[in-house]
Amino acid sequence: MANYDLTQRIAPNLDRHLVFPLLEFLQERQLYPDEQILKSKIELLNKTNMVDYAMDIHKSLYRTDDVPQDMVERRAEVVARLKALEERAAPLVSFLQNANAVQELRPDKHYNLQMLSDRYQIGPDQIEALYQYAKFQFECGNYSGAADYLYQFRALCTNSERRLSALWGKLAAEILMQNWDIALEELNQLKEKVDDAKSFSSPLNQMQSRIWLMHWSLFIFFNHDNGRTLIIDLFNQDKYLNAIQTNAPHLLRYLATAFIVNKRRRPQFKDFIKVLQQELSSYKDPITEFLACVYVNYDFDGAQKKMKECEEVILNDPFLGKRVEEGSFATVPLREEFLENARLFIFETYCRIHQRIDMAVLAEKLNLNYEEAQRWIVNLIRSSKLDAKIDAKSGTVIMEPPQPNVYEQLIDHTKALSGRTYKLVSQLLEHAQTQAAR
Repeated sequence: MANYDLTQRIAPNLDRHLVFPLLEFLQERQLYPDEQILKSKIELLNKTNMVDYAMDIHKSLYRTDDVPQDMVERRAEVVARLKALEERAAPLVSFLQNANAVQELRPDKHYNLQMLSDRYQIGPDQIEALYQYAKFQFECGNYSGAADYLYQFRALCTNSERRLSALWGKLAAEILMQNWDIALEELNQLKEKVDDAKSFSSPLNQMQSRIWLMHWSLFIFFNHDNGRTLIIDLFNQDKYLNAIQTNAPHLLRYLATAFIVNKRRRPQFKDFIKVLQQELSSYKDPITEFLACVYVNYDFDGAQKKMKECEEVILNDPFLGKRVEEGSFATVPLREEFLENARLFIFETYCRIHQRIDMAVLAEKLNLNYEEAQRWIVNLIRSSKLDAKIDAKSGTVIMEPPQPNVYEQLIDHTKALSGRTYKLVSQLLEHAQTQAAR
């Protein structure tokens, strides 16, 4: 299923350090030859300061204990540069490690800068040195140290560009350490900056930052407990959905998956199907095609075939295919959840256009055998998710006609009332002002 692998589309929108978990997943799933993955890792590492890791991969790739001389020289350069940055940042690092001294800091950054200069002879050069030291630590793979220093840097920095860069760095570090709650907080802070037009020189730059933010957020949303709801909150906003349609239609896979496994978001689902239909010419995979089969083309045989392909896509996707170890076994929780809800989607849509349904036909369309389909439908009826009864003699499911809900009818009739009232009041005021002018 390498045909549906999105790594080459996703990687350009990530920090190179965030690409490593994707490569690790692909290597584990053996979607590509091991040699190809190792070469990709070395290529990435050559642009970082993780020289020791690069040396280990080189030994593994070429089955040797020797490493090239340029790697040895590069390692010496990295160590020397790290020591130099450490010395430059030492006065400020020493201050930040002194709990009593840190208590002198206030929310007012200008006061803090003046106080640091007067009492500790720490100025803008030392603050910039802290940023460079934190960035270098990140490039060396010390994500914990980088996160701490970037947090402290942001508390002192008055340069908006540097603060934004530090936000991105802190988010990447928390993702790589798998601190999902903290990473979500950083993501929300960064979103505020990204949504502020003043932070960007052009709308195009702002849209690109939104695309980066959505790609980075995938790590959080498919690992955080509430992530599948939060991804809909973010991706389904007009400005973010527009960015997806413009430059990143492959992200529709993840939004589609979130809608399928999150049934509480149905009010927004109809509008999403329209977007999906519009974008089928620019991007499609088994997951988006499954929804098109069910809700656009009403092709239930096609949906059944796509369900099998969806399972493979999920298992081989670095975000959707997260594995959980249970004893000596590893399971993919999202796989079962997706298939269960996908069957429900097929069943609900099929039932809308049929009053009496042959159980054998239904079992085939749900990719279940007859007994499994019967148990599945009985469970739906028992849990009040389905208003129907089973005729055991004829082997059919008989749908009960839906009874009109008075409350829903009332809401439908009155939901546009506020808009109409506002329009009427505006017209009356306009008329009154015209009369007064005469």
